[in-house]
Amino acid sequence: MPVCAGAKVEQMPDTKQPAKAEPQKWLQPDGDPISCEESILVLRENLIEIEDICQEALEDAVLMDVSEKQFREVLHDMVEKLANPYKKG
Repeated sequence: MPVCAGAKVEQMPDTKQPAKAEPQKWLQPDGDPISCEESILVLRENLIEIEDICQEALEDAVLMDVSEKQFREVLHDMVEKLANPYKKG
């Protein structure tokens, strides 16, 4: 499919390299490590996408003269308020 002039081309993240915030091991709720490579790749891809979006948003905020400290606090607060729809009991 041709790309329109000026269109932003989305590239798939390089899942060979870990994301900046990726832990050495992903753990299951019982503390055992996740062993499914496909799950690890999906987690990595998601983290890379989140990092990219957060980086762009931070840059936009700073360019608009928003306090970097406040913006980071807002991102942290947003993550803390995420709901787990699969939470048991």
